[in-house]
Amino acid sequence: MADPLTPSDLAGGLAGTDVALHDAGNVGAGLRRGAWRCAIDGKTITAIAGLLGLAYLVAMAVPAIRRALPFKWEHPLGAYGLLLLISGNYLGLFYAPGELFMGDVGRILHVHVPAAWIAMLSFMLAGIFGFGSLWTSRRGWDSAMEAASEVGVMEATLLCILGAIWGRATWGVWWTWDPRLTTTAVMLISFVGVLLLRAVVTDPDRRASWSGAASVLATVNVPITYMSVKWAGLHQAPSETMNNSAIDDALRWVMYYNTWAFLFLMVWFMARRWRIAELRAEAEVPDALPEIGA
Repeated sequence: MADPLTPSDLAGGLAGTDVALHDAGNVGAGLRRGAWRCAIDGKTITAIAGLLGLAYLVAMAVPAIRRALPFKWEHPLGAYGLLLLISGNYLGLFYAPGELFMGDVGRILHVHVPAAWIAMLSFMLAGIFGFGSLWTSRRGWDSAMEAASEVGVMEATLLCILGAIWGRATWGVWWTWDPRLTTTAVMLISFVGVLLLRAVVTDPDRRASWSGAASVLATVNVPITYMSVKWAGLHQAPSETMNNSAIDDALRWVMYYNTWAFLFLMVWFMARRWRIAELRAEAEVPDALPEIGA
């Protein structure tokens, strides 16, 4: 395992470097667990894994297909996401090579980066659902906003924990007020505030409108957090963008493989939490008044 990097090391160069593989002399060590090497290209494996899950989601978008199932539609997707997560963690820990500068510590990127992406996606969805709740006043939108907020808080908490572990190994500290870390903390706390607001407001209509507005405001933190990695600080510059990638393919495909796992598990968690929210909302509906003379 590589020696921990000090903040001065990072400030001097790592923040602007690419995520890459060990040199040729160490690649063999990274493949020591490779008594076998899959004959299928990693990109193809990741594409197949993602397309299978997406095809299932598209099929479940047809109401007739959902109603024909003898079980809740989200359960197969959740099981599939869990399978991908278990196999993806194995690939990240024992199959993919180590990272050039951080060695085995860099393997955490295979879960840290997907957690970051899915946390921000969940919060964006929470803002969209909150806006939908305000616009339509329909209960389903409000339940979806609550579900997305809770899943986002879970993912963002995992993100912060993984980031602290990574930071301790590379920076020598568990936490520093780096722009990316600070904006991530603010984003997380904002949505914790949304959930706390929902917990203290008992009137269903007020809870839906107030928390819907709060979720829309909290979503403003998502693009700020995304852009903050480009600001000065210890956090390395973005290695993955829409136009190009600085991550070696031997590492990159495993990271995207795990991203599919996180995505499908996110959908499962949201669907389950939405059902719980709907049941609670139904229980809050007051009983109809008896008819006069009945």
